[in-house]
Amino acid sequence: MTTDYLKHATTNDTPEQISLYSVNLQRIDGSRESMSKYQAKWVLVVNVASKCGFTPQYEGLEKLYQEYQFRDFTILGFPCNQFMRQEPASDSEVLQFCSTRYQVTFPMFAKTDVNGPNTHPLYIFLKARARSWLGIQRIGWNFTKFLINPDGSEVERFGPTTTPKAIGQRLKQLIRG
Repeated sequence: MTTDYLKHATTNDTPEQISLYSVNLQRIDGSRESMSKYQAKWVLVVNVASKCGFTPQYEGLEKLYQEYQFRDFTILGFPCNQFMRQEPASDSEVLQFCSTRYQVTFPMFAKTDVNGPNTHPLYIFLKARARSWLGIQRIGWNFTKFLINPDGSEVERFGPTTTPKAIGQRLKQLIRG
């Protein structure tokens, strides 16, 4: 086993310098973990917001998680307030909203910048490997989704209008068992 997970990627790193499984994350409850925890799993990374037209996708995301969580799949939710300030709540308020309104049980993380000078290293990595259908790295809106294969070598990007149900159809093609 490599000790790459002990290193901490920073926003100063170029996409080529970032090893996916060395990226450190902060859970919404303040605890820390490494992306290495999710190695060997299919991972769907989603930037989420509670006051967005796409917010009802939480329900579909939770259904997707419930259907595939025991088949080496997880969803990681990253609240983001960069799009018309549609996630103004504190981390604890976001957690309360997600758990009571949509019964979210998939892992949620601290509010995260997905664009700009404070872009989280995970998003630097993802955007460099999976651009939008127009070839753009920048994330355009909430509920942009990235599907990472189990060895971290391939990343597929889905726009906000791609529903969790449609991603479930894609997972049926990819996940066996």
